[in-house]
Amino acid sequence: MKKRNRKKRLILLGAFLLFAVAVWLNNTSLFYSNDTDFKVLAHRGLAQTFDVSKVEYDTNTAEVIYPPEHPYLENTLPSIKAAFDHGADIVELDIKLTKDRQLAVFHDFDLAYRTNGKGEVSEYTMEELKELDVGYRYTADEGESYPFRGKGVGLMPSLDEVLAAFPDQSFLIHDKDGELETTKVLWEGYLSNLSKEQLNRITVYGDGAGEGFDYLRSKHEEMKLLTKDMMVSALVMYEVAGWTGYIPKELHNMELHVPLKYAKLLWGWPAKFIDRMESVNTRVVIVEGNGKWSEGFDTKESLEKIPEGYQGYIWTNRVDIITK
Repeated sequence: MKKRNRKKRLILLGAFLLFAVAVWLNNTSLFYSNDTDFKVLAHRGLAQTFDVSKVEYDTNTAEVIYPPEHPYLENTLPSIKAAFDHGADIVELDIKLTKDRQLAVFHDFDLAYRTNGKGEVSEYTMEELKELDVGYRYTADEGESYPFRGKGVGLMPSLDEVLAAFPDQSFLIHDKDGELETTKVLWEGYLSNLSKEQLNRITVYGDGAGEGFDYLRSKHEEMKLLTKDMMVSALVMYEVAGWTGYIPKELHNMELHVPLKYAKLLWGWPAKFIDRMESVNTRVVIVEGNGKWSEGFDTKESLEKIPEGYQGYIWTNRVDIITK
């Protein structure tokens, strides 16, 4: 009886070991080439930066910038051009719907945060927004000086200006309104006019799921979309079944923004996971910290955290530093 039980235990142990080896082989990145480097996503082009550890939900980040090291202001044509010139593969930008149903490239809910105007973008026409100074509120010394005041007049672009200026580049468009109306204008007035090749270089993301993203999906099934709810739900499904190599359909045609400390837990991380996502038209971006305040890989030292063999994208606020 003892011999029989021992034999049974050995068979079970052997079966478990074979299963573990099969799972490892199905998810290891050991046999992938490390020749290809990561790619770069520049947040708001080349922008002024600040100490993210001091940011709260209502912080006006224009009023807490570091002493400027470059002349560029976020979400402007010069900052976007500078980011691409420094080697960015994708530039992230923010959009809001104007009074005359155009899409202005601007981040904040109140114009007074960065400009000499006040109120919301939706209360102004694009022509009126062009008269504002987008550098008006920036200060690094609690208001003792305003180094960009007077230098940002006319620099708030419309989305069509951006797409016309950089027709062959890739963009991550942040829908700051989160309203169906804005999403409809984005599709009907902008994205529907792009070629299939151009559209494949565009990702749209927002702060919450809703009618707008359902609308975009109905217009173009292969468009890359991202909301936090979509991403969390899809990755939970992947963690349950991904060890088999199965990719849930919810992960198809997406963009994932994953903090590096969590990305390490994904089946196949890093190279095999990236390969799986690319096979279903999904782009992978890793961010620093917990991803809450757009923390990026902004120093040469931070790049040392990126795992060997990672061939996806990294999020940065200082493309000028990390690509030197």
